[in-house]
Amino acid sequence: MRHNKKGLKLGRTKSHRKALLSNMASSLLLHKEIKTTHAKAKELRRFTERLITYGKKNTTHARRLAFKFLRRKNTVKILFDEVAPIYEKRQGGYTRIIKLGNRVNDNAPIVLIQLVDAISFDDKKNKEKNKEKNKSKE
Repeated sequence: MRHNKKGLKLGRTKSHRKALLSNMASSLLLHKEIKTTHAKAKELRRFTERLITYGKKNTTHARRLAFKFLRRKNTVKILFDEVAPIYEKRQGGYTRIIKLGNRVNDNAPIVLIQLVDAISFDDKKNKEKNKEKNKSKE
């Protein structure tokens, strides 16, 4: 029986799967969107949404739980300082999966997974950089 067995195996061992999801979650938090296969994106969504929920709590324990999964201090800092404050009022659904078609060589379905409010976040960040550049020119 398959009681309480959540998640896809993705054709990998447990350690390989954990490393894959950790690296993909770090990339998603850094770049705000990544291209991947549909199966990987669906698994990545579970972990990324949990990490953003940890970021919203903003406690020492939540930081330790996030670091346990991400294993990178700079990514945890980005998660808690930049990404999580955007989602303070949102009750879930932090990621979006957009289907792009199939890959040419093996016909695997390719998707774009992105953080929902990342576009507005990047716009704010670019405006702040432009203000700083303008101040330094004057």
